[in-house]
Amino acid sequence: MVYLAHRAEDGRTQTVLEHLTGTAALCSQFAAAFGAADLGSFTGMAHDIGKYSAAFQKRINGSSNTTDHATAGAYECFKRGRSEAAFCVAGHHGGLPDGGTRGDNPDLPTFLGRMNRANSGGLEPYAQWSQELTLPAVQGVRFIGKSGLLDAFFFTRMLYSCLVDADYLDTEQFMQGEAPPRGSDTTIKSLWQKAEDYFARKFSPKGTLNRLRCEILEECIRQGEAQKPGLFTLTVPTGGGKTTASLAFALRHACTHHKKRIIYVIPYTSIIEQTAKTFRKILGDENVLEHHFNNGYDTGEKGEASPETEKLLRATENWDMPVIVTTSVQFFESLYANRSSRCRKLHNLADSVVIFDEAQMLPIPYLRPCVSAIAQLTAHYGVSAVLCTATQPALSPLFREFLPDVPITELCPGEMMENPIFKRVSFQSAGLLPWTDLTAQLRQASQVLCIVNSRKNAQTVYEGIHGEGSFHLSTLMTPRHRTRVLEEIRQRLEDGRPCRVVSTSLIEAGVDVDFPLVFREESGLDSILQAAGRCNREGKRPVSESIVTVFQSETEPPKLFSIAIGAAHETMDQYADFAETEAISNYFDKLLDLKGSAAQDQKNILPQIMNGDFPFRTVAERFRLIEENTYTVYIPNDDNQELIEQLRLGYVTRQLFRNLGQDGVSVYLQDFQKLDENGALELLADGSAILLDPDLYMPNTGLTPNVERNYFI
Repeated sequence: MVYLAHRAEDGRTQTVLEHLTGTAALCSQFAAAFGAADLGSFTGMAHDIGKYSAAFQKRINGSSNTTDHATAGAYECFKRGRSEAAFCVAGHHGGLPDGGTRGDNPDLPTFLGRMNRANSGGLEPYAQWSQELTLPAVQGVRFIGKSGLLDAFFFTRMLYSCLVDADYLDTEQFMQGEAPPRGSDTTIKSLWQKAEDYFARKFSPKGTLNRLRCEILEECIRQGEAQKPGLFTLTVPTGGGKTTASLAFALRHACTHHKKRIIYVIPYTSIIEQTAKTFRKILGDENVLEHHFNNGYDTGEKGEASPETEKLLRATENWDMPVIVTTSVQFFESLYANRSSRCRKLHNLADSVVIFDEAQMLPIPYLRPCVSAIAQLTAHYGVSAVLCTATQPALSPLFREFLPDVPITELCPGEMMENPIFKRVSFQSAGLLPWTDLTAQLRQASQVLCIVNSRKNAQTVYEGIHGEGSFHLSTLMTPRHRTRVLEEIRQRLEDGRPCRVVSTSLIEAGVDVDFPLVFREESGLDSILQAAGRCNREGKRPVSESIVTVFQSETEPPKLFSIAIGAAHETMDQYADFAETEAISNYFDKLLDLKGSAAQDQKNILPQIMNGDFPFRTVAERFRLIEENTYTVYIPNDDNQELIEQLRLGYVTRQLFRNLGQDGVSVYLQDFQKLDENGALELLADGSAILLDPDLYMPNTGLTPNVERNYFI
């Protein structure tokens, strides 16, 4: 009998042995990056052993009966003492399961429940596999280091990534009849040469500020070659050329130590596009993958992609590209996910340089799991990690806990950080500033930026200054809308025309704008200093005239801000210059101390792992960086009518969501319900909605969820 694994639409067939052999070869290749080639081959060869059952063969020949083909291969791995491989095989379709306990009922979906079912004869017979293949031997694999269960948990997920990507790629190649366009032929060395050419053309040491930027760039290049792989900080003052300097370090370091790719992790989608645009300019469009929910690669009117675009689309699945720009949410949630679609990319993190831009934005409720993951990548998977920011968080104690044998090396010398040229602003405190007084001061200024803590406050202040040259920015505007507004803001600033902007904090981390005056509602010290980075950014104005005013608004700050504001007050009272490195470190020490270690892992992710039952599914459900229940509302316009209609008709694809992501707004549950109660939404099956009332999306401020109190109609 010929045992089949797949049948293509044109009638071609692939045997189980062919599929297992192809998957094993790829899985071995991927796992070799972290010293587990033999175990990768073993896992790939075992994963579809259950397809040798008569029940599966009936299904592939037309039967509608479902059958579990994953548990059989997992059981064969389990019997041979390879539990890490057994977990991977058990979850290669449905996701990594929770481990469970030895006494679990065979009907339970836990890993040990399924092993008990297999042990009691509860599987379809599949014994014929041993007549066609032998599982390869596995040499010793050392994956448990000083961190014990954390190491084993992480290793299992990396091996799982190798398996599910290999399984998908082998199946894809068979189904399509040939290997589709994937990956990139561009080497890191050739990318470094592109970057060198760009730096030589674009970086001129004319002027004091540009000379210092060039010195920082050159120092990062030198360090990239001199430093061994490890853990680094890059503390560059705002306006010091942090983005290009960090890329220069990453490329030079990758060339020197034969790293495979550069991964740039950014907290906000609002600044990803700006960073990706810079990298494309330096390295070429075809070499930079921009991966986040709101990004869509243009497939044309007929949905047909060019070979270059098709490669980029496919690369969002497994990050098989030399340079990836992504979000913190995408990066860290993938590291703790259990589904195959989210985990495929993980093995491609091995032997890479990972830069965490705006590292101070690592979320405190998940700080310990995030640092633990960075430590795992650095200790066992050949990753050089760079924490990159102008306000470096005090994470050394945490890294000493999770990565005790690896020191943190600063790439930018302290004398550069403290250079007076980077002190471009003066701070002043205004105390309590009622909205009427605040808006009066904003109206008097020709060019000014005001940053507040909430979307509601942003709309309130904008009402008070509404008029020619006034702009509003918040997440109630679609990404496409915000991009257009930012382009107009930059042009007005450059032309010297009136430009008064009210924004939430989305503008203060990495958005390249340069105002003569900035007002910042009380917040954490890191936010205040980031806001200051939007003032006199190019150093063209006197420091005494470039004023950052910190004020207390007439509304109570959200509870989320209260501890950060308290720590900021203590630090600002203690230091005359609270922008200096020691003051910033003092602030983060206070903040983390006030929060306490329990607050740094609010969902008990790490204690759950340390219980020893490998809770993959539970951890994935708990690890959500964006915890608020938000719902997407798509905003129709003249350019997306065809896409909106596809959404209505249910022609839903991942690419459709990516394209429409530029025209979506995320709203909280209460606002979503309010819009729905007032008949403003067309609800969709996936829980999102289409806005029916165009009057509720304002050209200046975006979506207005509060239908009953609409200020702008």
